[in-house]
Amino acid sequence: MNEHQNTTHFGYQTVNETEKAGMVHGVFSKVASKYDIMNDLMSMGIHRVWKDAMMDWLAPRPNQRLLDVAGGTGDVAFRFLGRAQGATATVCDMTESMLIEGQKRAEAEDMAGRLDWVVGDAMNLPFDDNTFDVYTISFGIRNVTRIPDALREAYRVLKPGGRLMVLEFNQIPNEMLQKAYDAYSFNVIPVMGQIVANDRDSYQYLVESIRKFPNQELFASMIREAGFDQVKYRNLSLGIAALHSGWKI
Repeated sequence: MNEHQNTTHFGYQTVNETEKAGMVHGVFSKVASKYDIMNDLMSMGIHRVWKDAMMDWLAPRPNQRLLDVAGGTGDVAFRFLGRAQGATATVCDMTESMLIEGQKRAEAEDMAGRLDWVVGDAMNLPFDDNTFDVYTISFGIRNVTRIPDALREAYRVLKPGGRLMVLEFNQIPNEMLQKAYDAYSFNVIPVMGQIVANDRDSYQYLVESIRKFPNQELFASMIREAGFDQVKYRNLSLGIAALHSGWKI
């Protein structure tokens, strides 16, 4: 690899930055049709509890405008609209096949007049400055090639007074529990991916990408560096996942 090329990680592989987005796109294109069922199986349904906790802390208000980045099949957007009368949501994802799966869901038909589906890159969002009241990203930011760029884009498209909220897998602050969770993740999830989605490699990548993601404190500092104030986080299920919140003041 040319020494002047910038590199990043794709799971445990080191790859050229210019290659990662295409590799991530390939992963989610392959798993799109099984994405929702695999989420239920991998987390034993707990991802639904985490997303509800996200909405509890976010406390959606009437007529707000949400941008859900890496929003895939619409889980978070549907929850947001269900809690906020008159609100609208834009689901943005780089993988069109994920958005197509989301549009097939019953909730999408019920909320069609309040929902937009847009193909776009978290590092270069196709939206004007100061457009949205709320920006969410769930289990997606660890797949971004340059996380600081995505956070700066989040800041740019939020209105003054707008809020960022990130739901992501994270680190358990207990070494023994972390080792037990790693054993489950590396030995069970790829096998499950092979059985259910006929795709072991994509789920091996997803497990590895979790281990490469910054811990809670480091990620909070990255949010602050992007310009956000009042940055806080909450651990979920002992730290298997975490919610990070920040405000554009």
